[in-house]
Amino acid sequence: MSAGIGETAGLYGTEEEYMCRPTDLSELLKEGTKDSHYQAENTKFVKDFLKGRIQREIFKLATVALYFTYSALEEELERNKEDPAIVPLYFPQELHRKEALIRDLGYFYGDDWEETIECSEAARSYVRRIQQLGQTRPELLVAHAYTRYMGDLSGGQILRKVAQRALHLPPTGEGIQFYLFDNVTNAQQFKQLYRARLNALDLDMETKESIVQEANQAFHFNMQVFEELDKIAAALPEEAQDGGLPVHDGKGDIRKCPYYAAQQGY
Repeated sequence: MSAGIGETAGLYGTEEEYMCRPTDLSELLKEGTKDSHYQAENTKFVKDFLKGRIQREIFKLATVALYFTYSALEEELERNKEDPAIVPLYFPQELHRKEALIRDLGYFYGDDWEETIECSEAARSYVRRIQQLGQTRPELLVAHAYTRYMGDLSGGQILRKVAQRALHLPPTGEGIQFYLFDNVTNAQQFKQLYRARLNALDLDMETKESIVQEANQAFHFNMQVFEELDKIAAALPEEAQDGGLPVHDGKGDIRKCPYYAAQQGY
C-alpha cells in the first residue's frame, strides 16, 4: 500500500517540499537520510572514535559486527544478483568487504578467529533484517548497500586514519584491511558511477521512497551496534589514549568529520 503524503513528507520537510522533492534516487537518499546522518555523527561511539578514544578491544568487536553484517549483505546480494535493482549495482570485486574483514579478524584474533568470535545481539538484528529483505524484497537491499559501501568509501577513509594512529596499527594496513579498496582506483569517480547507476534504476516513486526509508533503518541498526559497543566499553578498564585525533580538524571545520564527508560523497 502506498505511503500517504503526510507519512512520507517527514523525510523531506513540509508537504509542499515533499511535492517538489527530487526524483533521482541518489538525491532522494541524500535528502531523506539527513536526520539519520546527524544522529549517527552525534552518537557517543562516533564522537569518541573521532577523538581517537577507541580501545583496541572495542575496535575488535566492531570489526566482528562488521564481519557478520557484510557476510549477510554480500550473501544476499550474490543470491539476488540477477534482480533488476541489484544488477547495475553489483560490484563484488570493487566493493565486497567480507574477505578483507576475514584478514582483519585473523590479525586481531589469530588463526582460530572463527571459534573465538560470536555475533552480538545488535548485529544479529541487523543480519536478520538483511536476510529477510533478500528473501522478500531484494530491491530494498539497495538501501543497505548504498549506506554501507558509499559510507566506507567516504567517511570510512577518515576513520581508517584515526584507527591506525590511535591503535598504533602497522603502516602496512594490518587490522584495517576493511577500509582498503584495492580495486577502486579513484573513489570519487566510482561514487559518481554508483550514483549514476542508482538514478538509472527503473523504479517507481513508491519503491524509491521505500528504499529511502530502509536506508534510515540501516542507520538505526548501525546506531544500535554503536550503543551496544558503548555499553561494553564502559565495563572495560580505561586505556591510555595517546595519539588520538580531535573531532573534525581541531579548528571547528566540520568538513573534516567523516559523517559530513559521507554526506557529501553520497
